[in-house]
Amino acid sequence: MLVIRLRRAGSKKRPFFRVVVTDSRAARDSSFVEVLGHYNPRTNPETLTLNRERLDHWLKAGALASDTVRTLVDRAPVEAPAAEATPAL
Repeated sequence: MLVIRLRRAGSKKRPFFRVVVTDSRAARDSSFVEVLGHYNPRTNPETLTLNRERLDHWLKAGALASDTVRTLVDRAPVEAPAAEATPAL
């Protein structure tokens, strides 16, 4: 079963996380299928960058999001697509 969860990176006492799609039986920092984004809890405010299209793809394909990822996605604002500039007449 595929899950979407956090993978820890960064150095000691300075965590940085990648949001990845991986097998549920794999260890936390082992192999993964795809990186969907990054989460940095050390910035103020904390930053989360996600590829929402790929996230939706994997959720529709049957991957389950972990509780932490689900919470982060719910808290993160959805970035509106940039509107095309139209010349004023």
